[in-house]
Amino acid sequence: MSGIAGILNRDGSPVNPELLRAITESLAFRGPDAQRTWCDGSVGFGHALLRTATEATCDEQPANLDGKFWITADARIDARAELIEKLHCKGSTVSSSDADHQLILHAYRAWGGACVEHLLGDFSFAIWDGPQRRLFCARDHFGVKPFFYARVGGALIFSNTLNGLRLHPGVSAKLNDRAIADFLLFDSNQDMATTTFADIQRLPPAHTLECVVDTLSVRRYWTLPVPAEIKYKQPEEYVEHFNELLDLAVGDRLRAETVGVMMSGGLDSSIVAASAQRFFTRAGKTNALHAYTEVFDQLIPHEERYYAGLVAQALRIPIHYRSADDLRLYDVFDDAGFNWPEPVHTPWGTFSLNQLGEISARSRVVLTGFGVDPALSTSLSTHFRTLVRNRRYGRALADMASFLSAEGRFSRLYLSTRWRLFFKAKGERPWFPPWLNEDLEKCIGIRGRWNEIEEAKVSVGAVRLGAYESVTAPFWTTLFEFNDPGVTRVPAEMRHPFFDLRLLDFLLGLRALPMCSDKELLRRAARGVLPERVRLRRKSPLLADPLLALLQKPESAWVDGFAPSKGLEDFVVRDRIPHVFGEKDTWKAWINLRPLSLNYWLQRLTQTV
Repeated sequence: MSGIAGILNRDGSPVNPELLRAITESLAFRGPDAQRTWCDGSVGFGHALLRTATEATCDEQPANLDGKFWITADARIDARAELIEKLHCKGSTVSSSDADHQLILHAYRAWGGACVEHLLGDFSFAIWDGPQRRLFCARDHFGVKPFFYARVGGALIFSNTLNGLRLHPGVSAKLNDRAIADFLLFDSNQDMATTTFADIQRLPPAHTLECVVDTLSVRRYWTLPVPAEIKYKQPEEYVEHFNELLDLAVGDRLRAETVGVMMSGGLDSSIVAASAQRFFTRAGKTNALHAYTEVFDQLIPHEERYYAGLVAQALRIPIHYRSADDLRLYDVFDDAGFNWPEPVHTPWGTFSLNQLGEISARSRVVLTGFGVDPALSTSLSTHFRTLVRNRRYGRALADMASFLSAEGRFSRLYLSTRWRLFFKAKGERPWFPPWLNEDLEKCIGIRGRWNEIEEAKVSVGAVRLGAYESVTAPFWTTLFEFNDPGVTRVPAEMRHPFFDLRLLDFLLGLRALPMCSDKELLRRAARGVLPERVRLRRKSPLLADPLLALLQKPESAWVDGFAPSKGLEDFVVRDRIPHVFGEKDTWKAWINLRPLSLNYWLQRLTQTV
């Protein structure tokens, strides 16, 4: 995940090269291989390079095409062969050895701003169109790659790293109260067009930004389509199609000499690991894939060491375990280098950061299994109610028989879980916290915003509406940004095969039964690939909550006595925060620790301003 930055002085004044160089050099932690800048009068680009691809002959950026179009990009383009073929039809002389940013430049020359309609992959880039005197920027479909910008006087500045923009003297430290309120209510800002800082904006996923003279416009170029229902005569056809698309998605993300996979002992990440191993085996590469698993040996009961070990043994890949038994609440905030750009609610601190740092020592590319849960999510009660309401009794009986006849089904009926979800207790639902500052609540209408977001529904004719809603939720963009080097400060690029548009279109087109419920599709695809104990394992959360386990330890008593940092009282009434030490309810602990997470962030913000 290379670092990008740029300045455009819309009043025509020359760019300050020292300022541009300072911003670019501040991105060296995410692009340690090279830092370069380019200036041409009122426009300048910066780039901090992290090499990950094997086919590129020239990775250096900022780069140009014909001396007319300049680019700085953090991009991985998928379906490269198809794009190259289309570019050849437009008269471009590109080849498979060209780097991704070069393909983007050729696509821009061929289609202008419509180039994004021809790109698949994860990308965040800016192009300076010299003949048109136009700045064109874009962010990928799901926002895997960040893009931030600010308008300061007559200048437009941008970067994929929020803290980089704060180096500009015109960008103030003024906070965005609504974003802070969202953090306290929902763990993250729900407005994908803003950030925690009033002066800095976020380009939402699937949007472009164009600036010509005094006109700046932001537009959406893509909305997740509603796929038609997929109907095959034989169940094997679903599995074959899935395997084909999965291997395609994983293969496009393996253009590196070595790759790590964050692998638990569950189906999602394990089946990604199996696909990656197939790819490397066909390519004749050994020891190219390593698995990484975080485990608990003492803090809580935990089974992942056992199940992940079974998968690694079956796939014949090395596996690295990291015990998280030494977790301490908020330990990351003790690190002098901690400087998260926006508030993050992570009470267990370095839980994932340490593992990511370990992976980056060997590989710069990391695969995840994120995306299966939302894409296959389904409500059987909704499914059967709909069939009965439409008097499709035969179909309902057939689907019930199909559900019950699945291999190993009676060991995975989840009756207690279904009962609990159906009669969910009040304490298991999000609730409006009593410690929010009333003045803030009245000023920006927090209560109304809470109701609006909690009750928001997507109204589309999706095959499984719940899956469509889950995939398009802002949560995923927030998760991707949290795992970006701009936050982790680790030069490792996470890639998510299940968010591949080709694969996702297929998964969202599946009916609830027989393939979606209990991830039946993955279980069938894993037959003969993963160990039976893993393939037929019950889907279940952690056997215990590590956060609650930490809150029972005497050394955690301090969480109830923290002193408020400067600015916290603008958002939170400190005396109204209930005690959390010893709490045994996950929701209560999680929600009532949000002020402490914000307090730490404000404390560090005050120290660094």
